[in-house]
Amino acid sequence: MAKSVDEFNKKRLRSSNITVVISIALVLFLLGLMGLILINAQKYSDYIKEQLVVNAYFDENYNVKDSAKIAKMEAEVFKEIQTLAPVKKATYISREMAAQEAKKSMGIDTDALFEENIFPSSIEVALKPEYVDPAKIDGAIKVIKAVPGIIDVKNDSTLMVDVYNNLSRILKWILGFSILFLILAVVLINNSIRLKIFSKRFIIKTMQLVGAKRRFILKPFIIEAVILGAIGSVIGLLALFGVWYYFTSQIGSAFVQDNNQYFWLVILVLGVGIFITVLSTVIATWRFLRSNVDDLYYS
Repeated sequence: MAKSVDEFNKKRLRSSNITVVISIALVLFLLGLMGLILINAQKYSDYIKEQLVVNAYFDENYNVKDSAKIAKMEAEVFKEIQTLAPVKKATYISREMAAQEAKKSMGIDTDALFEENIFPSSIEVALKPEYVDPAKIDGAIKVIKAVPGIIDVKNDSTLMVDVYNNLSRILKWILGFSILFLILAVVLINNSIRLKIFSKRFIIKTMQLVGAKRRFILKPFIIEAVILGAIGSVIGLLALFGVWYYFTSQIGSAFVQDNNQYFWLVILVLGVGIFITVLSTVIATWRFLRSNVDDLYYS
C-alpha cells in the first residue's frame, strides 16, 4: 500500500514538473520570438534609413583643361566626406556616370542629342540611422555642405521625415508588444510555480513543525526551480531557433547576421526563465512558511 502511494506521489511530482517545464518553455518561446522580431525590425529600420541618401554636388562649371586638377580636388573632398561623423557610406558619381543615369531615366540611347558634361559630379551620401532623425538631419547637411568644394546639398526631407516617423511608430508598437509578453511571461510562470508549490504546502509546513529552518526548507525548492527554469528555457530556445531557421530558409533571407545580438537574446531568455522561476518559488514557499496550519486548508 505504501509503495503504491509513493509511486503515485512520484508520478504526480513528475507530471507537475513536466507541466511547469512546458509552461516555461511555451512562454519563453513567445518572449524570445518577440525579441527576434524586435532585433530584426531595428536592423531593417536602420537599413531602410541608410537608403535615404543626400546628394552633395560639385561646381557644374567644367573646363577640360583643368580636368586633372578638378579630379584631384574631388577625390580629396570625397575622402573628407567619408570621414564625417554623420556619414555611413559615400559614393562618388562622376559627370559621365551622371550623364549615363540621366540617359537611362529619360530613355535616350544616343549621344547625338546629349552632352555628357552638362551634369555636375556629385557624392551620394548615406547618413547613419541616428542622423536621419528630423531633428538632426539639418545639422548633418550643414556639416557636409561646409566641406570646401561642395556647392550644394539636396535631399528629399519630406520623404525622410515620413519614413523616419513611420519606422519609429512601428518599432514602438513592437517594443510595446515585447513588454506585454514579458509581463505575461512573469504572470504565467508565476502561476505555474504557485500551483506546484501549493501541492507541497503540507510537506513545507511539516518540515517547519519538526524544527527545520526556513533556509533549509527553501534550498531544495530553489535548486529545483533553477533546474526547471533552465530546462524550460533551453527547450523554449531550441523551439525558437528551430522555427526561426525554418522561417528564414523558406523566405531565403538570413536576416540579422550579428551573432552578438543572438547571444544576448539567449542570455536574456535564460536569465528571465531562471529568475522568474526562482523568484516565484521563493515567494510561494515563503507564503506557506508564514501561514498557520489551519490556513493550509483554505489557501
